Amino acid sequence: MTDSHSKITSHHDLQFIRNVAGILERSLDVREIVNPIMDEMTTHLGMKHATITLLNRKTNDILIDASHGLTPQQAERGRYKLGEGVTGQVIESGEPIVIEKTGDSPLFLNRTQRMSRQESSFICVPIKTGKTVVGALSADRPWEEDQDLNTCLYLMEMVASLLAQSVRLRRSAQERGEQLQSENERLRAELKDRFRPSNIIGNSHEMQIVYDQIAQVSKSQTSVLIEGETGTGKELVAHAIHFNSDRSDKPFIKAHCAALPENLIESELFGHVKGSFTGATGDRKGRFQLADGGTLFLDEIGEIPPSIQIKLLRVLQEREFEPVGSTKTVKVNVRVIAATNRNLQDMVTEGSFREDLFYRLNVFPIWVPPLRKRKSDVLQLSDFFLERYSKQNNKNVRRLSSPVIDMLYTYHWPGNVRELENIMERGVILAEGDALHPHHLPPTLQTADQAAAPKTGSLKDQVEIYERDLITDALKSARGNMAAAARSLETTQRIFGYKVHKYSINPKQYVG
Repeated sequence: MTDSHSKITSHHDLQFIRNVAGILERSLDVREIVNPIMDEMTTHLGMKHATITLLNRKTNDILIDASHGLTPQQAERGRYKLGEGVTGQVIESGEPIVIEKTGDSPLFLNRTQRMSRQESSFICVPIKTGKTVVGALSADRPWEEDQDLNTCLYLMEMVASLLAQSVRLRRSAQERGEQLQSENERLRAELKDRFRPSNIIGNSHEMQIVYDQIAQVSKSQTSVLIEGETGTGKELVAHAIHFNSDRSDKPFIKAHCAALPENLIESELFGHVKGSFTGATGDRKGRFQLADGGTLFLDEIGEIPPSIQIKLLRVLQEREFEPVGSTKTVKVNVRVIAATNRNLQDMVTEGSFREDLFYRLNVFPIWVPPLRKRKSDVLQLSDFFLERYSKQNNKNVRRLSSPVIDMLYTYHWPGNVRELENIMERGVILAEGDALHPHHLPPTLQTADQAAAPKTGSLKDQVEIYERDLITDALKSARGNMAAAARSLETTQRIFGYKVHKYSINPKQYVG
């Protein structure tokens, strides 16, 4: 407080304080009371603009939370750090500041750019709860020569004192909102991670797009067309969509269109009644009826014969069909997810696939990238399969040697993830130690430079290749620590150092 207590001598000053207190009784929301309080300050003190700023205790940022006479753009510009400008110094020190003429004060930063045309006087007072400064109240009025600002200062300190409870609640609400937002973001991240099924592996940008698309379409009822080369994991994507949809507790039925004989595919999909054809000894439900309420996954949809395409189109449009040999219409509630490794658009152009069926299936397309387009996922996938098949085969193969990693990254993967899985399974079966080495991999992955198979080269050469491989792996595991690497190979540091020098290995490249 200041010696301006003596300035409150008029009935008008007391009435001003009563009016402000009355406004605060109506609401504790700062945003609801700032304008009526400023109307009182304008009428009684001649103030033009006012701001209530709050201190963020985590970041020490000072932002305008409520304002009077400022545009949203001007309020947005009013950002300060502790000790910065008038507002920053008031909140840092807890003491009020009066700027008699803003144009003469370097302390006044005019961040909001609201005083560009005329000189003003500026008053800023702290808002405290107990001894803690939670924010500041500031206001300006047109500059007048020989004006007495003491009464204005004291009355603004009184207003700030009355505002303290509202500002404390507002700041608490903001901090709680920030906590909730942070918690929400954390939960969303967890859900996003949980959303990705354990059997879909990969964190590459290309796979993140697939995960986002799965999230977007899962809760809808629309048809999905999954495109991609053989072995990329299209069925896993279909599973992810189903098990994260509202149909997750209903059946997930698969039909591999390429594996179904053409003369039986209609019966397999739509069922048949007894006597409808030779061998139909009883009624049989088709895949659509079995999937009622759930999801039907039609794999390799491009292989479906033209004679069945029209009936499939009707099911997608009308949700009904007749089993083979029956005149009775069966209604179903089925979501169809189709997959193909063929270009259906080209097939439409060629006339081998119905255009209307293509557009009915292609409502929401998802493209699963080939493994060569997501090379950053190769190591993660390899580790996953390594662990899986080690457990299945009661082995202790836990790691990939450096040459194997190089080979996996440089290979073009025509068979995609399925080929990688088969290679890891084969390697685990062949491995005798705790690591996979080049000679455990099929010849298709090996080049003349990379092959370390014991079938070629002298015994000395092969031993040196194997020894260098072991030393490099040990250094990688020990993150370049020579002593730890030597211990892991049960040898002395002197011998280990000699071998490192012999093979021109740089341990520093594995540090970190």
